[in-house]
Order: sequence, then C-alpha cells, then structure tokens
Amino acid sequence: MVARRFTVVLEAAEEGGFVVKCLELPVASQGESRGEALAAVKEAIEGYLTVKAELLKGRGKGERVEVIVEAPSAVVA
Repeated sequence: MVARRFTVVLEAAEEGGFVVKCLELPVASQGESRGEALAAVKEAIEGYLTVKAELLKGRGKGERVEVIVEAPSAVVA
C-alpha cells in the first residue's frame, strides 16, 4: 500500500449536515457532522481505489510515469 493525498471540498448541506466531494476522483459522500463527512469520504475513496486496483490488476505492464501539468488555480482551489 502507498499513502496518497486527495483534496476534498466540504460544503454545508441545505437540509443539514455536510456534503464532501473529492476533486481528483469521482467520489462524494455526506455526514451529519464535519468529522463524520470527512470519515465517510475517506472510506469512499479507499473503496474506490480498492475496486480500481482490482480492475487494473494484470493490465498495464508498461512503465508508470508521473506527469506534472499546469492548471488554472480555480481548478485546484
């Protein structure tokens, strides 16, 4: 396993509680409190990555290369 950092946006929900969305992955969750919402999205991200790893198992025998791109600040803020 390797540790990864992801950025999430935490918003108060109109009906109460919080909605949290991951900017780098198609993952979102919710919770009654800020802490509950953050714990829920962490669990959702871990689940997403576990499924993704299983789907990719045996594929991509080539070299993995990380690339860095410049993005508008509004995209990463």
